[in-house]
Amino acid sequence: MRRSSMHHPLLYAAQGVRYRKLEVILTTTIDKLGKAGETVKVAPGYFRNHLMPKLLAVPNIDKFAYLIREQRKIYQPKEVEEVKVVSKTEEDSMKEFEAAAKRLASTRLNIRKFIIEGKGIEVRDPVTKEEILAEVARQLQVQIEPENLHLPAPLSSLGEYKVPLRLPKSIPKPTGNEWILNIKIRKR
Repeated sequence: MRRSSMHHPLLYAAQGVRYRKLEVILTTTIDKLGKAGETVKVAPGYFRNHLMPKLLAVPNIDKFAYLIREQRKIYQPKEVEEVKVVSKTEEDSMKEFEAAAKRLASTRLNIRKFIIEGKGIEVRDPVTKEEILAEVARQLQVQIEPENLHLPAPLSSLGEYKVPLRLPKSIPKPTGNEWILNIKIRKR
């Protein structure tokens, strides 16, 4: 007999192994597979290479089944708490507006710009309304609408400026009777 024609009997018996599935218990919910705590059948390679190393599933044996049942008893929420969404009242929003307006009036916004050599205090790029709004948001954490900032022309030289703000009438005005944003443009 030639060796190539001989087959080992276990080869025929193991052909069903290829299509065998393992029963595993999922420890976390996995899309298209199941919820945490369910017993599902998966391919051995998927369990060995993906689920088990990431601790997403454990083999379905009595020890693990018991442990998962006990964990469920301990960590199972007793009652589902109702979360109430509290809508902002007009009074709360007015307090926020007032606090932001006071922060704007009490601080000075610093902007650093390059100057044109030989021209003294003239800045290379004038400071525009959009740039001021971005700096207020970055430095003071206050969002201002462009229509609330009154800047007729871009600021084109170094120095300190007082830019008037047009805030809603419902916000009480400060002692100077006008909301003003203090800006200092410095040499970079």
